Amino acid sequence: MGIIEKIQQIELEISRTQKNKATEYHLGLLKGKLARYRRELLEPAAGSSGGKGQGFEVSKSGDARVVLIGFPSVGKSTFLSKITNTKSEIAHYAFTTLTSVPGVLEYQGAEIQIVDLPGIIKGANDGRGRGRQVVATAKTADLVLMVLDATKGKDQRAILEKELEAVGIRLNKERPNIYFKEKMTGGIKFSSTAPPKYLNEKVVSGILRDYRIHNADILIRDESATIDDFIDIINDKHIRYVNCVYAYNKIDAVSLEEVDRIAREPNTVVMSVEKDLGVDDVIDEIWHNLNLIKVYTKRRGVAPDFSDPLVIRCGSTLETVCNSVHRDMKNNFKHGLVWGVSAKHSPQKCGLNHTIEDEDVVSIVAK
Repeated sequence: MGIIEKIQQIELEISRTQKNKATEYHLGLLKGKLARYRRELLEPAAGSSGGKGQGFEVSKSGDARVVLIGFPSVGKSTFLSKITNTKSEIAHYAFTTLTSVPGVLEYQGAEIQIVDLPGIIKGANDGRGRGRQVVATAKTADLVLMVLDATKGKDQRAILEKELEAVGIRLNKERPNIYFKEKMTGGIKFSSTAPPKYLNEKVVSGILRDYRIHNADILIRDESATIDDFIDIINDKHIRYVNCVYAYNKIDAVSLEEVDRIAREPNTVVMSVEKDLGVDDVIDEIWHNLNLIKVYTKRRGVAPDFSDPLVIRCGSTLETVCNSVHRDMKNNFKHGLVWGVSAKHSPQKCGLNHTIEDEDVVSIVAK
């Protein structure tokens, strides 16, 4: 029996198993096996067919990457053409019916790469090599923009979320607060800061045995952590936690009451690409969720150029600024002068660990 058949068999058994206290151990083992088989399917061992270097690939560029996901005919292509300055030709790849259109959104001085991956799941689930490459591309995203049809029901969103979950992409979710470390000896040591509601030593040990892990330290820091959370921690290298914005298109075709209801949902924006309604709001939401900030560099005796900011991640330090300007700048760093919100006084003399805030002005003094 192949991996695909094993996955289908486990999914069927999970769907048929009644969920209660008596079956939680059995379901936990099934979920652990399911995650392991999916990992093997999507990320095969080196040397196997369909490994790295084959199939579909989009080179990452710009200050951030946004992956565009949605069903056909929801308006992704029109939206992409409207928000990007460069109209890339559609590139056809021999991956089922996959068409990928990369473009660049220029906003707030940043260059944001937008990649349309309509076939992200199709092909990956049946183990095709190019399907794995598409999943790998999606996992490098800094943000997922899920384009949905306002005239359709909630099923479209649920289906896409489920498919992304299956390939290890977790939307709008933090990494579970669970400590896990595999050891050489000592057996399984299970502890928690408070009695967990959904995890116990029996379930944890059973899942670890299936992964052939017999020695490990586990500390559950969140009492609400689930079996799925623990399985994600075991597969931590293969899981990606990504922010997601849900953009509902075609709002001109539904009632104002329905638009108001949709717009009140978390992480959601509404638009009509055809009528050019709300597109700017979607762009603003993309920028907000990417957590990027603008920093202006300044040479001694010269005013900063506010038309050419340096775009970095929120929470970055002066060391990040140095690395962004030139890779050797950190080696010759003496101190930095900072004007702006992060400075206690202007200018403030700072070291490499100083955290930069949005629209700060920075001058690097070399040794």
